[in-house]
Amino acid sequence: MIRHMKSLIENAAKGKRMSLAVAAAEDKDVLLAVKAAIKSDLISAQLFGDETAIRRIAAEIELDLQQISIIPCDDFSISARKAVQAVSDRRADFLMKGLLDTSILLKEVLDKDFGLRTDRLLSHVMIYEPAAYHKFLLLTDGGMNITPSLDQKQMIITNAVEVAKALEISPVKVACVTAKEKVSEKMTATVDAAALKEMQKQGVFGDGVVIEGPIALDLAVSKEACRIKGFESPVGGDADILLVPTIEVGNGIGKTLTYMAQAPSAGIIMGAKVPVVLVSRADSAESKLYSIALGSVIAAKMR
Repeated sequence: MIRHMKSLIENAAKGKRMSLAVAAAEDKDVLLAVKAAIKSDLISAQLFGDETAIRRIAAEIELDLQQISIIPCDDFSISARKAVQAVSDRRADFLMKGLLDTSILLKEVLDKDFGLRTDRLLSHVMIYEPAAYHKFLLLTDGGMNITPSLDQKQMIITNAVEVAKALEISPVKVACVTAKEKVSEKMTATVDAAALKEMQKQGVFGDGVVIEGPIALDLAVSKEACRIKGFESPVGGDADILLVPTIEVGNGIGKTLTYMAQAPSAGIIMGAKVPVVLVSRADSAESKLYSIALGSVIAAKMR
């Protein structure tokens, strides 16, 4: 099991170097992350975007462009389209968002002509390394799906489990986070959580997956809380994945981990034929590097 960001980078460096296509690469932190990823022998890179700006930033951060392909693009839409085409044509193994808005990139990812669409829902998965927790904590979906239905939650779990298995987590323990542990018809999240737990028992998610729900956040991550409340579950205090009921809950938990707990993190979009590295403009170059490493590990598994 990969438990730390350092181990994630080391694991990504063990295999074949994956080729990364960066859409709208004219961003200093993105290029700093690309530089670090190349130095760590994780990737080769193709940069799509404003060539003048890319070369100016590269000179500023001392990024050697001799072994990097730059594909000039006149605007963000063209940059996104050409980067996605490179992945679709298998000239690149995975994709990364640069300076452009997420919606511009995802529009091209979802274009049926490029072949990156699948029958699965796109969802966002974050991994965190909180100092107060004993392993990675995966969080989904605090970035894309606003109020997912039961069927959508099933697909969100499937996507997150794929990430967990790429991190060599086994079994994968999923906590369907709610405000209470009892099912209440007045609280849809508890009803859905119980249904997802039943699906797992029926084998919907395959082998090596354990789902608990409804379960409050404290019980998902704290053995002591489980002891005090008399809550018994293999997921209790040992969750790998937190499935949240709405985007607001996921966004709040994620930003709390980032800004209050200062937990290193990495983010990825799953559900397409390749992983899409999605990072916030506010993320540090270090966080972007971890996201590239995560994307590289998942892309290698998909290959």
